[in-house]
Amino acid sequence: MLYLVMLLQLMLPVVALGEFGAKLIAVSALLLLPLYLWAYTSEPNGRYHALQREQIPWLYDGIAEMAERAGIKMPRVYLLEDYIPNAYSFKNTLVFSLGLFEVLGEEEILAVAAHEIGHIKNGDTKLFPIIAYSRYTMALLTVMVVVTSKNAWISFGSLMLYAFYELSRAEYLKEREFKADHTALGLLHIPLSLKYALEELKYYEDLRASVKTSALPSIEPSIDRRQGSPLIETHPSYDERILRIMIEVGHIAPYNKLQ
Repeated sequence: MLYLVMLLQLMLPVVALGEFGAKLIAVSALLLLPLYLWAYTSEPNGRYHALQREQIPWLYDGIAEMAERAGIKMPRVYLLEDYIPNAYSFKNTLVFSLGLFEVLGEEEILAVAAHEIGHIKNGDTKLFPIIAYSRYTMALLTVMVVVTSKNAWISFGSLMLYAFYELSRAEYLKEREFKADHTALGLLHIPLSLKYALEELKYYEDLRASVKTSALPSIEPSIDRRQGSPLIETHPSYDERILRIMIEVGHIAPYNKLQ
């Protein structure tokens, strides 16, 4: 659905603005390409340190085993000097903050790694930069159509398409998170370790939402994470992910089987 909405948004400037609309799309694409190349080729620096096997053998070997099972080459692994628990992936690279090791055990950290390997396996690290930067293109095209079009219905349609695009983008990103979890469950020796990891991280996030100055051991008290929720959520909640995991591993029957 997301790609259909994007296609319609790209077609509307041509319908509304003719040749000028087509040129606007071409210019937007030319501006988008270097941004994507920059995002996909840039390397971490500063507080990032490449993980060597001798530093954390169980993590390095666990990632290597899961990468082989997933059919991808061994990812590069970086440690981030940040005491807020976090992990993410880009290109063929995994990043783990030092804070993650303070709140999760070995099996749970491997579960988090499996989720990020799932993103790599599913091509998300290639897709996400496109989706992130194309959002600006969609917004620009919408503004141009609204400003230059003399047809109120076309302007209204452009605004509605952009609103539908934002909703479709959010749902698409949520589904990619669920898919990464699904992939992770097939890579783990203990699938429920992903559930346990999410439960621990959920507790931490809930605590950070209510306590601005952290009193947790090994968590920097000066760090104050952004409060509040975005208008449109692009990530499923911990509870949604945990429920799906429980269903997949067979600990909870799907709703239609409970009727």
